[in-house]
Amino acid sequence: MTDSLFDAAPGAARPDSWRPAPLAGRGFLVALAIGLAGLVALPILAVGTSLLRPPGTAIGHLAETVLPEILLNSLGLMAFVGLGTAVIGVGTAWLVTLCRFPGSRALEWLLLTPLAIPAYIIGYAYTDALAFAGPVQSSLRTLTGWSHGDYWFPNVQSLWGVSTMLTLVLYPYVFLLARAAFLDQSVCVLEAARTLGTGPWGAFFRVGLPMARPAIAAGVALALMEALADFGTVEYFGVTTFTTAIYRTWFGMGDRVAASQLATALLVFVLALVAIEHGARRGRRFGGGVRRHRRLVPLQLKPLAAAGAILACALPVLAGFAIPVAALIRLHADGGDPLLGARFLTYARNSFVLAGAAAVLTAGVGGLVAYAARLAPGLASTTAIRIASIGYAVPGTVIAVGILVPLGAFDNALDGWARATFGAGTGLVLSGTAVALLYAYLVRFLAVAVGPVEAGLHKIPATFDAAARTLGETPYGVAFRVHAPLLRRSLLTAALVVFVDTLKELPATLIIRPFDFDTLAVRVYNLASDERLAQASTGALVIVAIGLVPVILMTRMIAWERAAGERSAS
Repeated sequence: MTDSLFDAAPGAARPDSWRPAPLAGRGFLVALAIGLAGLVALPILAVGTSLLRPPGTAIGHLAETVLPEILLNSLGLMAFVGLGTAVIGVGTAWLVTLCRFPGSRALEWLLLTPLAIPAYIIGYAYTDALAFAGPVQSSLRTLTGWSHGDYWFPNVQSLWGVSTMLTLVLYPYVFLLARAAFLDQSVCVLEAARTLGTGPWGAFFRVGLPMARPAIAAGVALALMEALADFGTVEYFGVTTFTTAIYRTWFGMGDRVAASQLATALLVFVLALVAIEHGARRGRRFGGGVRRHRRLVPLQLKPLAAAGAILACALPVLAGFAIPVAALIRLHADGGDPLLGARFLTYARNSFVLAGAAAVLTAGVGGLVAYAARLAPGLASTTAIRIASIGYAVPGTVIAVGILVPLGAFDNALDGWARATFGAGTGLVLSGTAVALLYAYLVRFLAVAVGPVEAGLHKIPATFDAAARTLGETPYGVAFRVHAPLLRRSLLTAALVVFVDTLKELPATLIIRPFDFDTLAVRVYNLASDERLAQASTGALVIVAIGLVPVILMTRMIAWERAAGERSAS
């Protein structure tokens, strides 16, 4: 339908037998989108080609020593995080969506606040708070009179500890998608279950939960991908996973082939998750089959049940946001970053410049790829979007390895040619530069930009395009004078989310960054690695404060959409 709207001649009537004519420039736009998608896929292909190279001694040593531990830790991390995010995300989404109790409206957006905190920062905060000399154990010894060795206290720097940290910051992925699924369910189906004698919890387990399964599976898959991609938390907690093994193999052992082969193994894990998530939804319908024409009436909970619901929804907010932020504020008050002056401003400037450039670049490329799909829907444009979106499922360490391999080969070839031709080498032109970093951010976060723009385009009626074309507007005039103003909010959302994600991103920045070029995330990581948590708290608080911006924007959009839905239903 979109093809015909763009191909219609300006001012011409459309008979029933009208067929779209070829649109000049449409093929170029699709070709450009496919080329950009290929650029995104290049690092992933570069990692995959490592399997064609003969393995070195490092990979054999890793296979004999730490590879079984890596596999067990990765599988255990997936099991803990998958179960934890599903229980917390689905349970809280059901409570705030279909039940009413004191504070339920406020908890709808408070439950999203852990998204503002990177997992490695919450890990630093809890490690300090739960350490032997930290406030929790110190208060315990003061109250009981115990001393060292008189009591047992769980060791947070373990697999269960890092799984808990990741669960606390990743459950909002499941919460968001599950809540949207519950809001979209048919009232008639839920009411039919109640009239057949099913109680509130029976309706949840037997009707609501199965109907929301695709959304829940997608949320859990996102959480698992983020857990597998994490570097800062597992590195600080001393839990060996694929991401830490890749980093140590590349920089500790100096074996790029072995690091690439480990990255390929991790990529197989991630792609398996993507395939499972897509396979769970293929060819199946989980909707209620009936459009609801009236607002869903939430269940008013009785006092005892309301107290339980408040506790169940408040605990994730306290543990995932309030307590870590309070711990960071206490650490900052105790010391803070000693380079809070000019050097700290340099770290902040580096972070903001990189994040701003990445946001503009990624939002622009994402908008172009999404618009190509609207202008010329078909296999080519759809494939371009799918390829462009795969980067978000790939860990930053894998992307970093995949980028350094081809860029290093290009730099070496260019240097060899310059020496042979001019007698002087060029050195590293692209590797270890800001250009390589921006390339990594584009690959990693392009899907974050494509999603909002694609959703925004779907909300623009096709009649707008037809009206503009009949008034004499060219196809590209429609794009710039009609679609662009209507997509301002979507483009701003895409750029803002990419900005914050870039600001928090650690592994790719740590591996690719230019020499003596640190960002806030790298500064926080370096200080925490040296056990200087009080000094790391300053940069961590800045990252958290900026991370709250898209959360606030998201909650306002959710509130606006809910109000619009209630107005249309009334």
